[in-house]
This record gives sequence, C-alpha cells and structure tokens, in this order.
Amino acid sequence: MSLEDLRKRWLSLDGGLEGVLALLALLGVLAVLQTFVLGQHFVIPTVLLMPTAFVAVLAVRGAAGQRWAQGVVLWLGVFAVAHLFFALFWAKTPRALLGEAFLPIYGALLVIFALLTRAYGKRNGLRLLLPETGAP
Repeated sequence: MSLEDLRKRWLSLDGGLEGVLALLALLGVLAVLQTFVLGQHFVIPTVLLMPTAFVAVLAVRGAAGQRWAQGVVLWLGVFAVAHLFFALFWAKTPRALLGEAFLPIYGALLVIFALLTRAYGKRNGLRLLLPETGAP
C-alpha cells in the first residue's frame, strides 16, 4: 500500500479511525523527539515510543486490510466512545479547564467518534462480539 493510498484511506470513513490512530502516532513521535532532544531525558522517550509504535502498526495494518488490526481498531473506537460518554458526566479536570465550552466540545467529540466507529465497523464488515453467520 503506497503512502498516497494510506492518506486517501485515512481521510475516508473506511479508515477514519485508522487516521485518528496515525495522527496519535505522529503526535507520539513528536513527543518522543521533544522529550529526548529538548528535555534531555532518555527513559521517558523509550516509554512513549512503545505505545506510539503499537498505534502506528495498528493504523498501517488496519489500512492494509488485516482483520486482527481492524478488530483492535474497532474496539479502541468503542472504548473512546465510552470514555467520552462517561466524561460528559464525571470529568472534573477537563470541565474545570474548558468551563462553559466543555459540554459542546466533549459532546461534539462523542458524536464524531461514535459516527466514525459505527462507519468503520460497517464499511469494513466488522462486528463487535459475534461473527456474521450465513443462513441456516
């Protein structure tokens, strides 16, 4: 899969969650560079590099059509939706930081992630728990 194909997939509903993971991986690489070069730390970047590599592999392997990676990406989307839903009711720090903007921002993120997760599952033929079975 070429870089152009990856970019197109990550910017579509077919691979929107993979695109979010790719963006997180890029942010992770930047955080590793920042802590290593500017912060002069050597253990912290190594700890940041492990989840960054894991997220990058999920994004690329999911885009390549590997079902195991797509299943993990789908479940990560479900966990993100659940996290955002419960944050609407019980998050204290983001609510204090964002003030009146908390509900619109978190509400919009919840709707966006819910739609992305649903579209990702449907367009890639994924199911959360039970595989599809043929007619008896």
